[in-house]
Amino acid sequence: MSILNEISTAMQTGDVSTTLSLISDALNQNIAAETILNEGLMPGMNEMGEKFRNYEVFVPEVLIAARAMQKGVEKLTPLLQDENAVNRGIAVIGTVRGDMHDIGKNLVRIMLEGKGIAVIDLGTDVLPEQFVDKAQETDADLICCSALLTTTMPEMKKVVDLVKEKGIRAKVMIGGAPVTEEYRAQIGADCYTDDAASAAEEAVRMIEELRRP
Repeated sequence: MSILNEISTAMQTGDVSTTLSLISDALNQNIAAETILNEGLMPGMNEMGEKFRNYEVFVPEVLIAARAMQKGVEKLTPLLQDENAVNRGIAVIGTVRGDMHDIGKNLVRIMLEGKGIAVIDLGTDVLPEQFVDKAQETDADLICCSALLTTTMPEMKKVVDLVKEKGIRAKVMIGGAPVTEEYRAQIGADCYTDDAASAAEEAVRMIEELRRP
């Protein structure tokens, strides 16, 4: 079993100390922090999500896995920063109203910050007006909306509609397990990606486009 698979397995069982120890070993083997995140921790959390949907695990198991995941991400965060990319722009991020899930949102925040984007994290259960008011207040380039529940996805459309109604310059990026490119097109959002690393790349592209003379 590769060390990335071992990290995934330890994280899924909620074994924080083993997860952190294996991450240290991987870093000592010169495996990049982004690789550990994208090929060790993320697949493990995705697998837990699948197991949960198939009733193979339940909420307590998911929560202890999420805690191990969070501790692993905290360890990697300083290594995901790009010191050459600073002051690129401003993003307002949050999980939409009615949804309390924040793991995906937190990963995107870390990756955005790693690209030198200042992130204003509104947390979870965020009203459409809160996203838009904060973007207006800070002259943000991006509004990033996350949802893990299909029942909360319509909140994203409310954000898009409010941005258009207010005529603000911010682009709207959406993401989360049930979200798709087709849904992005349907509600008129500016961008959708299916992972945190891609979200950061697209965020940089959109900010550069917005700020181009």
